[in-house]
Amino acid sequence: MDSAAQPDYFIGVAQQALWVLALATAPILIPALVAGLILGMVQAATSINEQTLSFVPKLIVVGVCLALFGGAMLYLIADFTRDMFARIPDLIR
Repeated sequence: MDSAAQPDYFIGVAQQALWVLALATAPILIPALVAGLILGMVQAATSINEQTLSFVPKLIVVGVCLALFGGAMLYLIADFTRDMFARIPDLIR
């Protein structure tokens, strides 16, 4: 059995995949979380319980973050995918 096909290899690939996933989703999730928290505090302070008041600003924040960071996120995922395809010959030797 090739050294690349050992269980440690697959655990390393899984760890790398989770790290790429965290890096790719953080630019969207963190600003949406902060916007939701701020809007929730404003709604609690003003007693306004309108659902669209919290949904529309979060949607705008997510859209702006996708516009700003979408290219970097796509490059990160594409680079990871290229790396995974490059590793396939090592697995079948």
